[in-house]
Amino acid sequence: MLIKTLPVGHLETNCYVVTDETTLECAVIDPGDESNTILDYLEDNRLRCRAILLTHGHYDHVGAVEAVAEETGATVWMHEEDDARVRRNPHFPFALPEGGKYYRDGDVVEVAGLRFEVIGTPGHTPGGVTLRCGEALFTGDTLFEGSCGRADLPGGDMEEELRSLKKICALPGDYEVYPGHMDSSTLARERMFNYYCRAAMSSK
Repeated sequence: MLIKTLPVGHLETNCYVVTDETTLECAVIDPGDESNTILDYLEDNRLRCRAILLTHGHYDHVGAVEAVAEETGATVWMHEEDDARVRRNPHFPFALPEGGKYYRDGDVVEVAGLRFEVIGTPGHTPGGVTLRCGEALFTGDTLFEGSCGRADLPGGDMEEELRSLKKICALPGDYEVYPGHMDSSTLARERMFNYYCRAAMSSK
């Protein structure tokens, strides 16, 4: 499995291209902006995008979804709680494109020779998810290196956020953590040094 990080947009959202190196099929996680950057990477490396997986519905994570989906024919996946048709909230303007699919906590998406387990992690948004693939966790804006996602935006809930962090930290073993912004980390490091993770783990 090859993971390529493409920081896109003015908020430098981490878009991830996760590729099965045998088949050269891939999934794109959170194409937030700069569709040309993403599509050029796919074309330059002769990759076939089979799925677009969203960790949540904020604009900086979905801005290039329609362009990438139209160009590649990939299926778009997201949690229905962040779909504009469900929330009817100006802070969640993105609606799942025709042919897209919803996933929920506990679902598994098998695509491009890869297996993504969906872990429901609301708090930053109602429909936030973390995606586990092998030894990698794509945490969106739930967990950052040394921090966590904001819960003071519409739809946010700090109690839910802490429950989600506790759920992530309770996963057995260690993982590479690929967040929605900033640098990657490891789950072991975040359990040890991240104030919010430590607070979540000590909560009842």
